[in-house]
Amino acid sequence: MSTTPAVPASTPQTEDTAPTKPRKLSRLEKRAIATKGRLTSPWASLTAVILATLWTIPTIGLLVTSFRPEIDIRRSGWWTVIPGIFTGETEFTLDNYEQALYGSDNLAGVFINTFVITIPAVVIPITVALLAAYGFAWIEFPGRNLLFVAVFALQVVPIQVALVPLLTNYNQWGMAGSFWTVWLSHSIFALPLAVFLLHNFMKDIPRSLIEAARVDGAGHVKIFFRVLFPLLVPAIAAFGIFQFLWVWNDLLVGLTFAAPEYRPLTVAIAEMAGSRGGDWHILTAGAFIAMIVPLIVFLLLQRYFVRGMLAGAVKG
Repeated sequence: MSTTPAVPASTPQTEDTAPTKPRKLSRLEKRAIATKGRLTSPWASLTAVILATLWTIPTIGLLVTSFRPEIDIRRSGWWTVIPGIFTGETEFTLDNYEQALYGSDNLAGVFINTFVITIPAVVIPITVALLAAYGFAWIEFPGRNLLFVAVFALQVVPIQVALVPLLTNYNQWGMAGSFWTVWLSHSIFALPLAVFLLHNFMKDIPRSLIEAARVDGAGHVKIFFRVLFPLLVPAIAAFGIFQFLWVWNDLLVGLTFAAPEYRPLTVAIAEMAGSRGGDWHILTAGAFIAMIVPLIVFLLLQRYFVRGMLAGAVKG
């Protein structure tokens, strides 16, 4: 008696075994993928390397020149040190930095002045902007939106337009030429951008956190310091770095409002270029002294700098 093998019953397809159709990409996702492909291509990488090299060549030349003796600077270009390194003919010295820091220009004292100017010029606008941004973001009052637009619109006002009115007021108040004039001027010019960035960052914080704190009986002061402030640390750090770099490299405000004994590094370097244009060995050392601090700050904290440029730019 022959038996026929039983035909196995077909296994029903479940959600795990059933074939799934690939999700259709949106137009925005397709453009993002295409853009990523272009940015990661070898040609894009090569272009970026070339641009970065061309951008850093002047800085490298400035650094090399600042360590060369005066006679070598006048006799040949900085690029001639490369073959001299292999032949042993290249000579480096620290005399240029010693003359710039402790010579007649006294950049060591001016370096301290720059720190004294920069730190309060960063702290003051951040403190005021935090309070203003909280009011615009979470306190209802008549004309709030119109006033915020007016504050944001102040960014388009050129700094040069406000120099003479501010200087006139400082003279009337008897505070012209002091550190206070420089601090207040930098704070005034920085407040529109600071309020805008911090306001947008605050608006990205979920409203449920604020409402939960209000239900627990928290007032504005407790909400600001207990709920919002810990979340705002990245935004504060981002704008702080941005403002630090701006104030440290500023020439116009320091040249206009600071007395000679309170001048920052940028003003001192500009005066050196005008009065001692032939002393290249001192000028290059002074220029690198002025740029070393912002260079270190930017390289160490550049991720916060980029985040500050994008803070509040995208909702959701």
